[in-house]
Amino acid sequence: MSSETLTPPRTASRSASVRLNPALILAVFAWWGLVALMIYWPDKPVGFAPPRFVAETHRVFFILAAALTLIVLFGRLLAIPKLLAPFQRGGRWLVALAILIGIWEAATAKLALLPAPFFAPPRALVEAWATDWFRLGDSVLNSLRLLALGFIFGSITGFITGVAIGWSRGLGYWVHPLLRFLGPVPSTALLPLSLYFFPSSFSAAVFLIALATWFPVTVLTWSGVASVDQRYYDVARTLGANTLFLVLRVAVPASLPQVFVGLFMGLGASFSVLVAAEMMGVKSGLGWYLQWAQGWAAYANMYGALIVMALLFSSLISLLFAIRDRSLAWQRGTVKW
Repeated sequence: MSSETLTPPRTASRSASVRLNPALILAVFAWWGLVALMIYWPDKPVGFAPPRFVAETHRVFFILAAALTLIVLFGRLLAIPKLLAPFQRGGRWLVALAILIGIWEAATAKLALLPAPFFAPPRALVEAWATDWFRLGDSVLNSLRLLALGFIFGSITGFITGVAIGWSRGLGYWVHPLLRFLGPVPSTALLPLSLYFFPSSFSAAVFLIALATWFPVTVLTWSGVASVDQRYYDVARTLGANTLFLVLRVAVPASLPQVFVGLFMGLGASFSVLVAAEMMGVKSGLGWYLQWAQGWAAYANMYGALIVMALLFSSLISLLFAIRDRSLAWQRGTVKW
C-alpha cells in the first residue's frame, strides 16, 4: 500500500492577514484633505495684526496626517495587528475628527463666520500652548497636587468611615443621620465657611475636595460591607478567625467592587470642586487659569486649558480603572470606561 505525502495547506501571507477597516483608509484621506484645506485655502483677514503660528499649525497637522499614514502602511505591510487595533476601532472617530476640525477651520480662519476673539481658529490654540506653556504647565502641576491631597484624604477617611458604620451597628446609629443630612450638601456651598475656618485658601480647597470624595466613598463602602454574605463570616469563625481578621480579610475584600465605584464617583465629584475652589483665591491651577484667561479675553488660552483639563481628568479616571482591573482581575471588564 503506497503512502501518500501529506502537504500542509498553503498559508496566507502575513500581509494578507491584516485587513484594513475602510473607515481607517477614509480617515487617512480625510486628514490629508484637512491639511490641504489649511494650506491651500487662504485665510480671511481679521483685524489689523497678521495671524501668528500659521506655518507651525500647518506643520503640526501635517505631522499628524503623516504619522497616521505611516502607522497604517507599516501595520499593513508588516502585519502588526496590535499596532493597528486601536486605529481600526477608532477609524470612524478619526474621520469625524478630521471633518469637525475642517469645519472649525473653515468657519473661523477661512470664512470668519464666527466672531473673534470668542471663537478662535486652531492656530490660536497652537499659539496659546506654544507661548504660554509654562504658566499652563505650572497650573496643571498645582491642580494635580491639590487634587491628590484632597482625593487621598477623602478616600482614606471615607473608606474608614464606611467600614466602621458597615461593621458596627452602634456606630452606624450615630453616623448614619449625619451622613444623610450633610452628605448631599454640595461641597462648594461650604466654601465661605471653609475660608473662615482654614488658615489658607489652599487648605480650604483640600478640605472641600476631600469632603466631595468622602461622601460617595463612605456610602458605597458601607453598602459593600453591609451586604457581605453572613456565611463568609460563619466559615471564618469556624476556622478560628477573630474580629480583626473578619474585617480585614473578609469584609474589606468582599466590598472592594463597591469601594471602587465610590472612588470613581468621588474622583468625578472632586474634579468639579477642584475647578470651583481654584477660582476662589488660589494663585495657580487650572480653575485659576480659566478665570485668568477669561478676564484677559484670552479665549484661545481658555479653550486650550479646557482641552488639557479634559485629557488630564480622563487619563486619571483611566488610571483608576486600570488599578481596579488589576486589583479585581476576576471582575475585569464588568465596568467599562
